[in-house]
Formats: sequence, structure tokens, C-alpha cells
Amino acid sequence: MTEIRTPLRRRPAQRRSAERVQRMLDACADILDEDGYDGLTTTRIAQRAEVAIGSVYQFFPDKRAVAQALALRNLEEFGDRVSARLAEGGFGDWSDTVGAIIDIFVAMHRAVPGFRVLRFGDVADVNLLDSDADNNAVVADRLRTMIVETFGIQDTPGLATALAISVEAGDAVLKMAFRRDPDGDPAIVAEAERLIHGYLAAHIDES
Repeated sequence: MTEIRTPLRRRPAQRRSAERVQRMLDACADILDEDGYDGLTTTRIAQRAEVAIGSVYQFFPDKRAVAQALALRNLEEFGDRVSARLAEGGFGDWSDTVGAIIDIFVAMHRAVPGFRVLRFGDVADVNLLDSDADNNAVVADRLRTMIVETFGIQDTPGLATALAISVEAGDAVLKMAFRRDPDGDPAIVAEAERLIHGYLAAHIDES
């Protein structure tokens, strides 16, 4: 799995420091929802989080690093939700997880502060999660690991390629759904599921 480097200048050693960092990330998310990435500054993050600007720079070199930390938090929450849903079972085959995974993404887009703007980082940098891989590749890598572990299937280059294509296709179609409707056009979301599920099912048949 891709090893993601932390954007933090240093890790908070105490609970109070960790809580302060989380307030900065919460502030970043709120500002993104209000004014987008262009409206994000370290000064505004400090003001919204009610911390000194020096506290921001103690942990982050710039606003990009704060956005990176928030994108990583989004990825962890997404992974936790997907992992929990996979653990519930009820799937006939691993390709049947598509609908559940898309539902989780759509739910986060609707409810998680900052997610609709930042998601996993593309608004800031297509390599925000990892300098050696684009953001969608990191997401696909995380999903592949969970699917392999949950369903006990063989981790092959073909599987990696299929999931990379699925994430790219899903990202494009879901962006279309949210352009048409702030909550995600249900018809387009359904088409995204149908498209990706059909592609992965065909991949299984060919394998």
C-alpha cells in the first residue's frame, strides 16, 4: 500500500496540542465550504480555530499542508467507513461493494465539512496525498487493500489496474452528479454505480 508522509512539521506530543491541530483542520474545512481553496489562508485558519498564528506554523508550513492534513483525515474517515461496511457483509461478490462504497462517498460529500470542496485533495494539488502518486491512485490503493483482505482474493496487477480505472471513472461521473445537484443527482449517481459495477463484473468474468 502507498506510504503517505505526514504534512506536519512535528507531531503533537500532548493531548491539548492534538486537539489544537484538529481545531485547525476543522477551521480549514469550514473556510473551504465558505470560500473555497482560494479563500483559505493560514491567518484565517488561526482566527477560526482561535489559536495564535504561531501555533499554525508550529505544525504546518503553509495552507497547502493544512489542506493535505485535512485530505488525509478525509481519506482515513472514508477508509474507516468502507471497512466497517465491508465487515457487515451481505455481498455476493467483491464487485457488489461498488454501491456501498459510492453511497459512503456521497454521504461524506453531503455531510462532512470541507469534503465537497477538498475531497481527497485535487482542488489543491493532484499529488496532495502523496508526492509520488496522484490522489485517485492513493484512494484506489487503499480500496484494493481492503477488498483483498476482506474477500481473500489474489492481489494482482490486473486487479490494481481495474480498481484504478474504476476510481478514475467514478470520480469523473460523480463530479458530474454534484455539478448538476449540490447533493448529487440521484440518476447520475445510479449510473456511476451501474457503470463501475458492470466494468468490475466483466473484469471478474475475464479473470
